[in-house]
Amino acid sequence: MSKWIIATGITLSVLSQSGIAKEFTWPDGQQAAVSLGYDDALASQLDIAIPQLNKHGLSGTFYLTLSSPVLVERMDAWRAAASSGHELANHSINHPCRANLPGREWVEAENQLDNWSMTRMLREVSQASSFLYAIDGQTIRTYTPPCGDRQTKDGDYVSAIEPKFVAIRLPGAPLVSMDELDLSHTPTWFPDQPSLDALIAYVEEAAKRGTLASISFHGVGGDHMRVNADVHDAFLAYLAKHPKRFWVSTFRDIAQYIQHQQSDAGLTGKK
Repeated sequence: MSKWIIATGITLSVLSQSGIAKEFTWPDGQQAAVSLGYDDALASQLDIAIPQLNKHGLSGTFYLTLSSPVLVERMDAWRAAASSGHELANHSINHPCRANLPGREWVEAENQLDNWSMTRMLREVSQASSFLYAIDGQTIRTYTPPCGDRQTKDGDYVSAIEPKFVAIRLPGAPLVSMDELDLSHTPTWFPDQPSLDALIAYVEEAAKRGTLASISFHGVGGDHMRVNADVHDAFLAYLAKHPKRFWVSTFRDIAQYIQHQQSDAGLTGKK
C-alpha cells in the first residue's frame, strides 16, 4: 500500500476551496493520476484485463456486480486479483438501472430502479459491501452506481450513501482543475470501443491540467461495451512507459491520497 494512504477510515470529503490546485501535487511529482476501472465482474476482465495489468505492473479497480455468475464461479480468481494489489469495489448486487430511459430495454423487470425504494437500494449497497468484505477483508470502499443512475422511486440514493464510501464515480466531463473535484461525484469516462489515440488523449489532457483521469471500462476483448484487447494492452504500455508522468493506482488509494492532501491544506468543508 502506498505510503500516502491513511490507515484508518475517513468520511467522504471534497476539495472545496479555491487555491488548492496551486498547492496540489501528486505523490512523486507526476503530472496526473490515472484510475483504471472495470465494471460488472466480466470474464474478459479476469482473462485479459488483469493479466495485461499485471504484465505492465499496474493496478486496476474492479466494480463487481455480486450476482454475476463470473463472480460466483471464479471466486478464487477475484481473491487472487485482490491479493495482487487490485481493488475490488462496490457495484451493487443485482445491477439495478432505470428502465424508463432510452436504450434500456435490456433491464430486467425485477431490477428496474424506477420501482425500487430508497430503503431497498440502501440495503442492496450495504449488503454488497459485506459480501466484498468476505472476499478481500477490506473495509474502505469506492462505488460506481450501475448505469450511473441515482434515482429510486422515492429519492436519490447516491447522495444517501456518500458517507459510506471514500469516493464515488459518476459519468461526467473531465476535470478542468482539482479545485472542482468532489470525490462523491468523481467525473468518469465510460468508453465503448475507444481508439488508442482517444485513450492517450484523455490522460494527456489530465497531465496538462494536473488532474485525475478516471476511466471505467467494461469488456476487454469481449463481453459488452468493449475495448479492443490490443488497444487496451497498448494503452497500458503507454502508461507504464511514463511512470514519472502518470500515477496509475487503485481508485481507493488515489481518493485517500487526495483526502490526505486536503487535510494537509486544512480544507474540510463540502461544496
